[in-house]
Amino acid sequence: MADMDGFREANNFGFGQTSQFDNFHVKGASNYSWGMKDRLSRIFNPKTGRAVMLAFDHGFIMGPTSGLERIDLNIVPLVQYADCIMCTRGILQTSIPANINKPVCLRSDAGSTILTELNRNVLIDIEDAIRYNASAMAIMFSAGDGEQEAITAANLVEAVDMGNRYGIPVMGVTAVGKQMARDSRYFALASRVCAENGASIVKTYYCDGFEKVAAACPVPVVIAGGKKLPEKEALELCYNAVNDGAAGVDMGRNVFQSENPAAMIQAVHAVVHEGLTPEQGFEMFQDLSK
Repeated sequence: MADMDGFREANNFGFGQTSQFDNFHVKGASNYSWGMKDRLSRIFNPKTGRAVMLAFDHGFIMGPTSGLERIDLNIVPLVQYADCIMCTRGILQTSIPANINKPVCLRSDAGSTILTELNRNVLIDIEDAIRYNASAMAIMFSAGDGEQEAITAANLVEAVDMGNRYGIPVMGVTAVGKQMARDSRYFALASRVCAENGASIVKTYYCDGFEKVAAACPVPVVIAGGKKLPEKEALELCYNAVNDGAAGVDMGRNVFQSENPAAMIQAVHAVVHEGLTPEQGFEMFQDLSK
């Protein structure tokens, strides 16, 4: 038993004061388990509620694309500037130091490559996400893609079921099916379906009318960077997205294919978290590039 010598009787019970529980800073997560909230808090900054995710999982369908030839040389130096990294288990265990102390959104499905038909995916065992201490699992959802719509929806549902069991959030990643246009109607549909099926985060694309996409999705939406843009245009994309309701960005090529990737991710971070305008962000990029 504890030594009772010097024991002080409890007397500060806060009578007359209501319990203080601030609303959780991640959209739609107030009723999640403690473990889910903890993992989401690693990804989304508690002060801003936003996240800058660095995506470099492209190799699982593209192989060694430009900027990802050597992860150890091109990506590892950038990780310090990201809030979260998104990658495959193969790259994580071979090329990312375990002492980086950054949350990982683990690509948790795999399948066909750009050489055939995309989005023919199967799930990876959730035990890998647990072993790698993943803060989230990324799963593709391909709305409007024929039979793959049902298959990827089933993958998403199964991943959410497993994630709920172990307290690991799922990020639904919207693919653009052949029958769907890249517009707010499609992205709102795909994002909402991901959330309705239990995804805790949705990754989709910015578009005209994006404020409707974000408003109609009850969980955080982060935008994909998409194809490489000139640096100022990419910063405008970030600025417009967060001002239209996005909870952050999950960028890849617009960072690691930049003229100065380290300067670019720092500028993106400042636009997302500090509210810099695209002009201020681009000026920061230029200053850091000198």
